[in-house]
Amino acid sequence: MILVADSGSSQSDWMLALPDGKRLAFTTKGLNPFFVNEKDIAKIIQNANEILPHAEQVTEVYFFGSGCTSPDRREMVSNALSQLFSNAFISVETDLVGAAYATCGNRKGYIATLGTGSDVSFFDGEEVLPTQQGIGYVLGDEGSGVWFGKQLVTQFLYGSMPAGLAAEFAAKYRLNKEIVIKNVYQRATPNAYLASFALFMSAYSDHPFIDELLKKGFTEFITTNIKPFPDHGDYVCHFVGSIAYFFIEQLREVCEQRGVKMGKVLNRPINELFSYIIQREKNYEIHV
Repeated sequence: MILVADSGSSQSDWMLALPDGKRLAFTTKGLNPFFVNEKDIAKIIQNANEILPHAEQVTEVYFFGSGCTSPDRREMVSNALSQLFSNAFISVETDLVGAAYATCGNRKGYIATLGTGSDVSFFDGEEVLPTQQGIGYVLGDEGSGVWFGKQLVTQFLYGSMPAGLAAEFAAKYRLNKEIVIKNVYQRATPNAYLASFALFMSAYSDHPFIDELLKKGFTEFITTNIKPFPDHGDYVCHFVGSIAYFFIEQLREVCEQRGVKMGKVLNRPINELFSYIIQREKNYEIHV
């Protein structure tokens, strides 16, 4: 049985191919190896009750995750996975590779991630080429959930958020300076914490302040991450992630203004990614 995972910093989506042809889908916490260690990753997976009855029958695991950008990070995830899936071949790649398979298939194109974090790369039809982008939530992540959450929190604390909106924000989150500082500087996964505030924008996306903030974030993402590629206008750019998906109207407007050809926009690419992997492995078996 083949198991496929698409993991961000906040959530991981899993899909298993069952013997009867059906799909078993489940979710776990995000498994970004920059924020959780091998022991924690193993524990999270082993607490996923949906997969436990099938663990010994899993023969292949294809894991695509944020933070899996170096051999040691990928090895950390692979070692954790092997503790439960002891009979399986295990492959660990970045979430951008998974996004490329889900959106481009075998065609060339740009793939942008706009979820908890943000990133972009070019897929040449076979490989995701390395870029200078993807430098994380402290230095980058323009237009991501983290970026928007940081803007919302800081403007609320500074008192620069419009009064009516600030009242709604205060009623929903009951924040003060001490609470924010503790969660950002003293606790684990500050990126996921900051990104959680981006959900607030969903109910107020037509508010002038939120609309302007969304366009500003997307403009900064495109200016910083897409425009530096001289041939960006020659290819379609696909988007993956909740921020791109739920605020597609603002994103589309900014893309049109900035000369970016928008392609597919997927919230969670697990279904398309799973189908791609299953078809690829089926064709591989036939040719072998």
